[in-house]
Amino acid sequence: MESHARITALGAWVPPKKLTNDDLSKMVETSDEWIVQRTGIKERRIAEKDVFASDMGVE
Repeated sequence: MESHARITALGAWVPPKKLTNDDLSKMVETSDEWIVQRTGIKERRIAEKDVFASDMGVE
């Protein structure tokens, strides 16, 4: 059976709000150096509470 399905487009959306390791260290006992050394993560993007996965797909 031959399939006619095709991927016709790709997209990406990154939330504008950043949470840095320094921001995180103000919430929990950690540091930028500790996080980067163990995970390689320097910052992460956070969607607002009223943004859903379907909203991200539309963006």
